[in-house]
Parts: sequence; structure tokens; C-alpha cells
Amino acid sequence: MTFKAEYIWIDGTEPTAKLRSKTRVLADGAEIPIWGFDGSSTNQAGGHSSDRVLKPVFTCPDPIRGGDNVLVLCEVLMPDMTPHSSNTRALLSEVAERYAEQDSWFGIEQEYTFFKEGRPLGFPLGGFPAPQGGYYCGVGADEVFGRDIVELHLDRCLAAGLKISGINAEVMPGQWEFQVGPAGPVEVADHMWVARWLLYRTAEEFDVAATLDAKPVKGDWNGAGAHTNFSTRAMREGYEPIITACEALGEGDKPLEHVKNYGHGIEDRLTGHHETAPWDKYSYGVSDRGASVRIPWQVEVDKKGYIEDRRPNANVDPYVVTRLIVDTCCSALEKAGQV
Repeated sequence: MTFKAEYIWIDGTEPTAKLRSKTRVLADGAEIPIWGFDGSSTNQAGGHSSDRVLKPVFTCPDPIRGGDNVLVLCEVLMPDMTPHSSNTRALLSEVAERYAEQDSWFGIEQEYTFFKEGRPLGFPLGGFPAPQGGYYCGVGADEVFGRDIVELHLDRCLAAGLKISGINAEVMPGQWEFQVGPAGPVEVADHMWVARWLLYRTAEEFDVAATLDAKPVKGDWNGAGAHTNFSTRAMREGYEPIITACEALGEGDKPLEHVKNYGHGIEDRLTGHHETAPWDKYSYGVSDRGASVRIPWQVEVDKKGYIEDRRPNANVDPYVVTRLIVDTCCSALEKAGQV
């Protein structure tokens, strides 16, 4: 007897990495082994020395094939077993381990847009739908497009054991969101990458493409983000560490460092309009969706909780955004003795 293992990895495409996958048939009871691939076909090697290594790091049930079949998320290594330059997970793991005692939690809100025949679902051929406003969390065939794909994707994520915590229709027609978390920095990023793979794979069955483009339609339409909610144990127990984290994200060169690594096309989305702060101006505030970082109203009332970094694009690498936030905030909290 055998089972199928779908090996999934992040390639070296720039400016936005793509997911790749291939199938290996294994004997029942077999361990999931390391494998390899042609890095010259994924922007991760030259043709003269193209072998790259797939190291399994997270395995879950395959909800598409069912049975004993599995999905296998992998890190990309060089043949000498050192991390490839595109391996952002390895960098996150070092930072997460350094600040593990602070017990960081993340919840990431992944927005995305369905496209078919070159236009978003719900956009008429050669024109535009009614202005945005009624589509957010909408109900009805005149305002909601692609729900059958979204529901199937949710069910598959749950069947895979991913920490998906919700879905909703977004502000633009054909635009949706799912949330992953709460979970630690490495776990939330692993689950997000697999959830993205399942999104693409599920939409494929409907002859629909799912895009993480930060500004899928120019003009008076919301962009697509990956709002990133963050807390440490100290933040979940008191308000002063929350302010320390917000201030740390705005210190010195930190705002520019974060924004430059928060996804491709960020200037197109962070304009100061459509529920965003300008990309080059850092701010934070209570219940303010026009700020770079929002403190939810109930957090101010309870004097404890979490913060929401609203700057990351939908196409952000979750390994990168979690690493930057942990490194910036946890180092500041440690320095302030708020751990």
C-alpha cells in the first residue's frame, strides 16, 4: 500500500515569491524524506549547479486527496544542507527562538481577490460594478461572488488541521479574507503558506485565479492587505507593554525597514485613503483604521490585549512580517523590562 505526499515550497521569484509543489508516492508507514528539485526552474539556482533540497518542516492531512495522503511544507536548502537565500523561514526560526520566553502570538488577516477572464469576479465585461460599500460582509448574488470557492477552502483548511479562524467577504467585489491564528510566529506562517496553497488549488477547480496583488484594481477601490495582529504575554496582561510595542515600531528607521519588507506594491496601497495610513508616515491610535498600527477599542478598555499592524500587503511573506515584528517589539519590551 502507498500514500501520496504533496511537497510544497516557496520559490525564488521576485518581487513576490510563488508556491510550487510536486507529488511523491511513498510506502505506507514511511517517514517523509528530504527530496530535491531543479532550482534553475524556480529562480533558485543556475543551470550549471541546479540541485536544491526540500526539507520537510510541517506536515498535515491532504484534504483534497483524502485518505492517508498528506501535504508537506518544506524549507529550501543548498546541497550542503545550509538554508537557501530564499529561505526566510530559517531566519524567522532564529529570532522566534531568541524571544521564545515572551510567548508571541499572531493572527494574520489574509485578503485576496478572485479573477476570471482577466477581471475580478463580479466585475461586468468592459465596465465596473456599483461602487464599494455594500459588498463587505455582504449577502446575496448581487453583492457576493465566489462564496462556493471560499466555503470549500474553509472546509479544506479545517480538515487539514490548520488554525484558520474565520472568513468574510471584503470591500471590493470578488475580494475575500480568511484569518489564521492565534499561533506562534513560525506556526502561523507555516499554516498561512499551506492555506494559501489550498486557496490556489481550490480556486483552480473552478477555473478561477486567486491573487494577492496589493492593488488589484486601480482607482476608488480598496487594496488587499494582510493585517497582522500581535501580542506577547506581557501585552496580554497589561497596557504599558502595548504602548511600548507601538512606539518601538515607529522608532528611527524601523518604519521604513518594515514597510520595505511588507510586500510588493506597498506604495500603491498605503496611500492614506481606503482605510490606510501613508506608507511613509508612521502612526498609531485607538480604533483608528487610518493609522499604521491600530489598538482595538476593547484593548484600551481592558488595558491589555494586542495590536494590529495594518501595513502588510496581502502578498507579504508571513515569515518576514512575523520576524520583523518579533525582533522590533520583543527587543524593545526586553529593554524596557516588560517581559
